[in-house]
Amino acid sequence: MSLLDRFSLGEGFKKYFEIAPAFDKGRRNEVFGIRHEVYCEELGFEPVRPDRMETDEYDRHSLHCLMRTVNEPQTLVGCNRLVMARPEDPDYLLPFERTCAATLDRSIIDPARQPRGAIAEVSRLAVRAHYRRRRGETKAAVALSDEDFGTNNQPRFPYIPIGLYLAVVAMAKREGIETLFVLTEPRLADHFAKLGVKITQIGGPVEHRGIRIPSMMDVNAIIKGLRFFVRPIWRVIEAQIDEGYSHPGRPPF
Repeated sequence: MSLLDRFSLGEGFKKYFEIAPAFDKGRRNEVFGIRHEVYCEELGFEPVRPDRMETDEYDRHSLHCLMRTVNEPQTLVGCNRLVMARPEDPDYLLPFERTCAATLDRSIIDPARQPRGAIAEVSRLAVRAHYRRRRGETKAAVALSDEDFGTNNQPRFPYIPIGLYLAVVAMAKREGIETLFVLTEPRLADHFAKLGVKITQIGGPVEHRGIRIPSMMDVNAIIKGLRFFVRPIWRVIEAQIDEGYSHPGRPPF
């Protein structure tokens, strides 16, 4: 990536990828198929299923997002989901609240005391193997490292993982979500700091498909704090998510 490309990341993203909410059944099935390919067949995180779709109890109350290539023939790239809390059932926990019950530092934030309609969790990020090309990346469903950002002389940008994260932030904004929770790899906060995104650790590490850190992000602060070179790709992704919302089909929960 040239230095000029770095400052026109929106055009770069549009040239190769598109991302949209997976509201209809067909797109959701594509999401579940990617997850099965990555989580079940490649990484063995979940058992292989006869229908080749990886689903769980949280999918009924989640919004999903799907990334694909632009050029024909279009191919599926990756996916993620936004797990919504259930305001009508405050005792129903988000996934991380169960996984990290013993390690959360509730003096920083206590999810149980937050307005349940204003919180959600980012989870099930998955990128197909063809698009995880770096050495060692095949052991993670999605990865981000210092190498992805290149050097001052040879800058690069990790369109796929950053695109998936920004898309879920755009969906959270549309849904009125104020705080996002996520189980992250230990160094994700350092990588996101390059973009102007602050991730706050809210507890001790847990073993969950590797060492993971429970963290939170403020949706409005993310958007306001994005560095100037990231804003073009944010605008493109936000517009693509908004376009998806302009069509009927969002699950009625």
